[in-house]
Amino acid sequence: MSSGPASLCAMPSVIPLAPWRAFDKLWTATMGYHADEFEFVEGVTPFSTLGETLGMVVLYVVVIFGGQEFMRHREPLKLNTLFKIHNLFLTILSGGLLVLFIEQLAPQLWNHGVYENICGADGWTKPLVTLYYLNYVTKYIELIDTVFLMVKKKPLTFLHTYHHPATALLCYTQLVGHTSVSWVPITLNLTVHVVMYWYYFQAARGVKVWWKEWITRLQITQFVLDLGKCAGDPVAAAMGSTILSSYLVLFVLFYIDTYKKQSKRKSKQPREKKSVVAWSMKESAAKMADSCTTSQQHTSPVISRK
Repeated sequence: MSSGPASLCAMPSVIPLAPWRAFDKLWTATMGYHADEFEFVEGVTPFSTLGETLGMVVLYVVVIFGGQEFMRHREPLKLNTLFKIHNLFLTILSGGLLVLFIEQLAPQLWNHGVYENICGADGWTKPLVTLYYLNYVTKYIELIDTVFLMVKKKPLTFLHTYHHPATALLCYTQLVGHTSVSWVPITLNLTVHVVMYWYYFQAARGVKVWWKEWITRLQITQFVLDLGKCAGDPVAAAMGSTILSSYLVLFVLFYIDTYKKQSKRKSKQPREKKSVVAWSMKESAAKMADSCTTSQQHTSPVISRK
């Protein structure tokens, strides 16, 4: 049996359980065709037009800020069980998609290298398009994050309310623009989301997690690595770079405001406590000195009379 160059450099199976095979069976049972036969067709596939994407963004804004006004004079809802289910579901979903991406990408990266997978056809295969689309649809599920904040009457920051719908728009533009580098930001984002949603799930259970700050650091690192385009529609590439650059700026500002200023405030507290203690000791010493002086003034006449 002959062995060509492809068989010589073929990569051994990274994931022996073959999750794509299991996923394909589930997809086929649901959709009636194989997962790698999926086609993203503008105007045919759900959420495949700019109008649909912008419509979802407008709906998001109306629901969030209309709901915030509706909740203004009402008691916040706890919904802790639903919140835990939501975050656990997104943890598993993000992890599952990440595993499927790795299974598809690892052999291609091994055989053809990073450059070909970013700038060539290897980054835009049929199985990857299926995963790109599923990741895109997931962004609409993640909009529910803000709904929970709204009904719980938690603060809605600009970073949060901008980042969620903008990510849906970003994924849409990359799907339409056939940017073969899409797997880079998507796999990084899925990695971050596995950690992030697991953190929210644990927090909802009342578990204190020490690595919360590292989630933001991981997000900032993700946006730095994401900034780079090679193949695909120039408009889609420009849109992607613009949105990712805005994320980078906003998350850096959030990190500084949340963690750096917080650490400065904590470092000031011990000094303030020391100064209060020193001041109270001085006050005590002064009072003792005053009492001694008063005592001497009272006792001195008695001594003289003796």
